[in-house]
Amino acid sequence: MGRALPRAGRQQEARTVNAITDTIAQALDAAARAAREAAGQLARAGRPSKDAALREAASRLRARQEEILAANAADLAGAGDLTASFRDRLTLTPARVEAMAQGLEEIAALPDPAGRVLAEWTRPNGLTIRRVAQPMGVIGMIYESRPNVTADAAGLCLKAGSAVLLRGGSESARSAVAIRGCIAEGLRAAGLPEAAVQMAPTQDRAFVGAMLRAAGLIDLIIPRGGKGLVTRVMQEARVPVLAHAEGLNHTYVHAAADPEMARRVLANAKMRRTGVCGATETLLIDAAIAPSLLPLLVQDLSALGCAFRADERARAILPELPPATETDFATEWLDAILSIRVVKDITEALTHIRRFGSEHTDAIVTEDAAAAQAFLEGIDSAVGLWNASTQFCDGGEFGFGAEIGIATGRLHARGPVGLEQLCTYRYQVLGTGQTRP
Repeated sequence: MGRALPRAGRQQEARTVNAITDTIAQALDAAARAAREAAGQLARAGRPSKDAALREAASRLRARQEEILAANAADLAGAGDLTASFRDRLTLTPARVEAMAQGLEEIAALPDPAGRVLAEWTRPNGLTIRRVAQPMGVIGMIYESRPNVTADAAGLCLKAGSAVLLRGGSESARSAVAIRGCIAEGLRAAGLPEAAVQMAPTQDRAFVGAMLRAAGLIDLIIPRGGKGLVTRVMQEARVPVLAHAEGLNHTYVHAAADPEMARRVLANAKMRRTGVCGATETLLIDAAIAPSLLPLLVQDLSALGCAFRADERARAILPELPPATETDFATEWLDAILSIRVVKDITEALTHIRRFGSEHTDAIVTEDAAAAQAFLEGIDSAVGLWNASTQFCDGGEFGFGAEIGIATGRLHARGPVGLEQLCTYRYQVLGTGQTRP
């Protein structure tokens, strides 16, 4: 039996239910039922049709690039004051449109995940049992300001044989509609139903609430965004959720690190793109090398525009650094800010990560293989890296073609969620007339 909601939770739930008008409920019902019908057609479609839809959609993204960029410019103009990291997430460029197109083509080139025999065995009575991958059905995707998620989610769900109902943030609504239009053209060209990829018909927040309560209509909800969005989804959902917490990621520079490698890796992990969930938010560095290496690391990042929050041991080396609070170490900055802590050894580093981390992505830089193994085994993160930037936590970099998000839970999927993670499974039992005694 589920735990009762606290009073505040019950009040929020009541507000959510009250806000779901008949019009919104009917719109959700119509979209979800159309998606269910489309999902059945996708499940029966062969790989050639799905791949053709993806390739045609990629072609349309390129052909309609100017239209997409114009829609994105309108989104940016209407979004008001934005932080630099938020603007980066919202902005599309010709290179990013091309990356979306290439992502769809890469998904098309991957094996079809549905129908795979995951395991097969024969029982003593002669029954052969197969575990076979199959599509989820209807997926609800709720995301915020990154319009490229529209293409990634649509492409992955389509290839995995599931329909998807997309509800993006209002800031990127025009961009998302333009991108979805290219996907729809791809579906039409391949003879597949357009309802396989739908945008929410309204930006009303109550529609999100309706999605979260659509048990029986939607099979899986995937939120992709900030802490507020994910918290709301986890609190209100009556549909299974595949979610991730904050990307409060660490890079630990061990005493046996190669200094030049540490400088390259940290600069990339923090500053390549500060607004992505794979960005490093905290530097941990061993006390044995901090006096010589920390000033160089800070110098490198300062030149790239980074600000800092440092503990007492780090400030003993660089007194000009602003002091860090406990709250700073618990903050996912998503900005050009880095928290710094000097640690005694790997044990202290792991203790810090267990206390402040979000089990998303953590990295160690070291030439000591035993230390690296101890670190990788000692963290609970979905992704651990040795001598590599945390920004490699990405479905494309993992060879998945794209990702629909990063899962940090303990069930079903962890890390970048690609095609295989968007499938469930069923059993097929093959007999020769056996009956049970």
